[in-house]
Amino acid sequence: AEKVSSLGKDWHKFCLKCERCNKTLTPGGHAEHDGKPFCHKPCYATLFGPKGM
Repeated sequence: AEKVSSLGKDWHKFCLKCERCNKTLTPGGHAEHDGKPFCHKPCYATLFGPKGM
């Protein structure tokens, strides 16, 4: 399986997914919270961004 590195870890290419919506992510193209990957929008913004948006 293809390997990618992100968040200081190695991942199988298709295992690097958003913790909330399971969208496949690319190394460096996602947000992180507590060592877990999230897509920037909408998941990270919804969970951890400024409220009232």
